[in-house]
Amino acid sequence: MDIKMLRDEIDNIDTEIVKLFSERMNTAMKIASYKKENNIPVLNKEREREILNRVSTLAGTDIDRYARVLFSTLLDLSKSYQNNIFAEKSNLWDVIKEATEKSDSKLPASATIACQGVEGSYSSIACDKLFQSPKITYLNSFDGVFNAVDKGLCRYGILPIENSSVGSVGLVYDLMKKYNFYIVKSIKLRIEHTLLGKKGMKLADIREIYSHEQAINQCSEFLDTLKNVKVTICENTAAAAKMVANSDRKEIAAISSAGCAELYDLSIVSDKIQNSDNNYTRFICISKKLEIYAGANKISFMAAIPHKPGSLYNLMSKFAALGLNLTKLESRPIAGKDFEFMFYIDVMVSVLDEEVIRLIEDISKTTKQFSFLGGYSEVF
Repeated sequence: MDIKMLRDEIDNIDTEIVKLFSERMNTAMKIASYKKENNIPVLNKEREREILNRVSTLAGTDIDRYARVLFSTLLDLSKSYQNNIFAEKSNLWDVIKEATEKSDSKLPASATIACQGVEGSYSSIACDKLFQSPKITYLNSFDGVFNAVDKGLCRYGILPIENSSVGSVGLVYDLMKKYNFYIVKSIKLRIEHTLLGKKGMKLADIREIYSHEQAINQCSEFLDTLKNVKVTICENTAAAAKMVANSDRKEIAAISSAGCAELYDLSIVSDKIQNSDNNYTRFICISKKLEIYAGANKISFMAAIPHKPGSLYNLMSKFAALGLNLTKLESRPIAGKDFEFMFYIDVMVSVLDEEVIRLIEDISKTTKQFSFLGGYSEVF
């Protein structure tokens, strides 16, 4: 047989598979209807195990594991289809609809904003890009930002959530869960670090450099070239620049933004010192209440899935079945739990897609821990 004949044979087999798949899904719908009428849950692990063992045996030893993977996917699709057709409108859907109806079409031009650091921090730069006339309150820590929003001292908070070079800011995710806050907007900001010192300072004069831990990590290659220079972590890049400006010491410098040189009357000792020119930090605007503005096309949530084979695959297959694009999937160990992980997930989809919201609420019911972080848009 030539290749064309073999392909024709494959096409004929595929046609039969699609017919059988359609019949199977229709039968699954009838089963779901029966389960709903008799108050029986969709998931039946014993029945699933029975099906997988049966098809594995039928397939034979050569392809038994392939058959198990195929039918595991088929069972996930079947459950998703059943939940989608017969699920009631979710509580989450009602909450989202209410938030979209009560929110304005866009972020207000002016609002009270909490930022970590001091004037000139990257958070304040992100804030100025998101709001036309922000009234900024500066706090010493990320927790301080959340606390200010929680107590109603500020309507919003601006925080870094992820850097293209060093990854996610885990503490911010932890605080999002602790305070049960929401993301209402995000912005991707290009980061260009510079080394700042007092007027007339040369690179050879430096004996100690101050900056935030993230900035230090992002400039690690440059710092490795310096000899006999101590690197000290402080709470913020702009705070480091301010400290250098106010200090009587002549041998200290700060890794900060170029804007802080003018702001604090410092000179740029060395510029473009980050490891990568493609260095971006994503900042989020958080709110105590859920606010969803026009054009929201990204959904973020956190979920802790069971520590057993196939758990992550089962979660991902639900999104694959709907053809959704995941732009972030990152895990982090859960403190105090052995081999249990919290997954941070961003999905590009309209927040008004009811089918997706039903899926996310279904995930919330089948995972140990779950936090809906909001529906929003991102600007550049």
